[in-house]
Amino acid sequence: MARDSIEQKFTNLFNWFDHTGDGRLTREDFERLGETFAAVAPEGDTRNRNALREAFMLWWEVLNEAGAPDARQRVGLRPFITAMRTHIAPDAKTVERIVMPIIDALMNALDTDKSGMLTADEYVRMYEALGIDPATSRPAFQRLDRNGSGTITHEEFRTAIEEFYLSADPDAPGNWLLGSPLPGG
Repeated sequence: MARDSIEQKFTNLFNWFDHTGDGRLTREDFERLGETFAAVAPEGDTRNRNALREAFMLWWEVLNEAGAPDARQRVGLRPFITAMRTHIAPDAKTVERIVMPIIDALMNALDTDKSGMLTADEYVRMYEALGIDPATSRPAFQRLDRNGSGTITHEEFRTAIEEFYLSADPDAPGNWLLGSPLPGG
């Protein structure tokens, strides 16, 4: 079951990254992801906008280092999952280096009152801007709000990301970042 959960999480991630829906990821997909995420930050927030763009380009570089792209510089689902399992997800330090800058920049950009927290509405708006249906992000927020406070702290968000990438526990709340981690979940 744990293996199926990890496979499904990375399949969901791949599908979310594949903006064109052609079943292949390219450098352009990661550039678009960087721009999509950067657009969530306020217009004058160049520091966080640039951090988001750079983080997605680093992710593309790691996929290249893992040998995931084919001769035409495209990454299919199987090579993506393999690279995630072998070069990104098995190591907390790699997740910290590649994924956490995205989360930190998002939190810094969205937490305009510097409270260190996101409300349900802020969380849903963020994910809606990133292409996730509110029908998915609202229940995800409830799972990620571990203490039931009505907010997600920066630390809760980071913990959820760690669970998504590192946990084999199919019941870990972080698995719900992109919706149900398993079909029918």
